[in-house]
Order: sequence, then C-alpha cells, then structure tokens
Amino acid sequence: MPTTKPRHQVTETPAVAHALDLAAQRWPGHSRGALVTLLLVEGAKTIEDDHEQVRETRRELVDRLAGGFDDAFPNGFLEQLRQDWPE
Repeated sequence: MPTTKPRHQVTETPAVAHALDLAAQRWPGHSRGALVTLLLVEGAKTIEDDHEQVRETRRELVDRLAGGFDDAFPNGFLEQLRQDWPE
C-alpha cells in the first residue's frame, strides 16, 4: 500500500519468530505483519510504564531522604567552609 511514512524491515530470526508466535497466541487471527506492529506498541507501553515507575521510585526515595542528613553538618558549616575560599 502506498505511503509517505517510513517503512521498516524486520527479518524473522528465531527470536523474532518466537515473539511473533507468542503474539499470535495473544492476538489470534492477525497477520504476522500486524503482530509486529502490535508487539511494537505493547513494547513501547511497557517501556513507558517502566520509566514512570523508575521516576516514581526515585521521587519516593528523594522524599524519604529529604532532610535526613540535617545533623551531618553543624549549623553554619557552609559559611565556615566558604571563609576558606577567596572570592
């Protein structure tokens, strides 16, 4: 079918064939070409979800650790440290 969009070629290696066989079980009745598209879309969703989970985990860690080291340095430590540096 004519299109102005880029096309991508995928060789059905053993790993790709295995992925397509699994996809055919999940989405029966689709052509192997359509299964490639479905796998790409599902894979992208999984990656997005993973990135969001990583970001959320990092936010939770930052929130949990925020202010947790207040007693590591005495009051005025930064000002004292800066006194040793010329401007």
